[in-house]
Amino acid sequence: MSQLGILYRHIRTLNGSMIDLLATPQQLPDWPLHLVKERLSASYHGDFEHWLSAINSLPVTAPQHHLYDDTISAELACDQSTLQAIERALLQLHPWRKGPFRIGDLYIDTEWRSDWKWQRLRRTLGDLSGQRVLDIGCSNGYFGWRALQAGAAEVIGIDPTILFCMQHHALQKFFDDKRNWVLPIKVEELPTSVQFDLTLSMGVLYHRRNPMQHIQHLFDLTTAGGRCILETLVVTAAESLYPSDRYARMRNVWCVPSTAQVLQWMQRAGFEHVQIIDVSATTTDEQRRTEWMRFDSLSDCLDQDDSSLTVEGHPAPVRAMYMGSRRS
Repeated sequence: MSQLGILYRHIRTLNGSMIDLLATPQQLPDWPLHLVKERLSASYHGDFEHWLSAINSLPVTAPQHHLYDDTISAELACDQSTLQAIERALLQLHPWRKGPFRIGDLYIDTEWRSDWKWQRLRRTLGDLSGQRVLDIGCSNGYFGWRALQAGAAEVIGIDPTILFCMQHHALQKFFDDKRNWVLPIKVEELPTSVQFDLTLSMGVLYHRRNPMQHIQHLFDLTTAGGRCILETLVVTAAESLYPSDRYARMRNVWCVPSTAQVLQWMQRAGFEHVQIIDVSATTTDEQRRTEWMRFDSLSDCLDQDDSSLTVEGHPAPVRAMYMGSRRS
């Protein structure tokens, strides 16, 4: 591919249906296409054909208007039976973690009120006009649409969870916005030649065995003069927490750092002007079980007699947002 790249569409034939997989954004040379092709396939994930069938069952509609506000919305002119068909199809892509969304009169009440987190972030972001954004651990791309609302020129979301990529593809049936991408790759698989004006890492750090390495990846992917936003679980105590088994019933939490530890890590990676822009306790109003996410949620992970503790006896979830810049 050329340095400028082209808008590449990878067309696969699966079960007699054509799926248009958004594969390469315009300005990503050396993109690992082979990984995208490998992972968006029935041989990679046993549920892929089921999810693909649900997407292909979505009625053909023509959205009249898009709104990338707190609730990402597509206005549709359709009857109740069509709306019910859309609901049945999208529920096949359960669980829906990040949102909310509205398709016509159908409200997708996701587990997370991601709009609350965006509101905390938006106060600091300012105008993103013309900027290219990388969203690591992007889920179904909710924050990508919000970044477009703030003026971003293009958002590249990466998330190794195939279901989230399929949710994004389903939503693109209604939004069809080629400026927002969700691709099934990991941050360490990105070519080092790729850099972004704004790099987001929201809710990823505590899942990494080597958090310093992750922050170094963030620095390397942020262009000179660009910014990085990192959001993570933290403890307000002086010492970081290293759970021996689970944290809030999650197996893959390796470190819940102290607020000061994250500042030190970001500075050590090379970021300048590092600051904490928000610290908020996660509430059961912000993260909860809904019709669109029927598994255990935050209320099931807290001590029933003391909500300031998890069921394991650790401090209940508190999340901090950090911002740092890379020298021009």
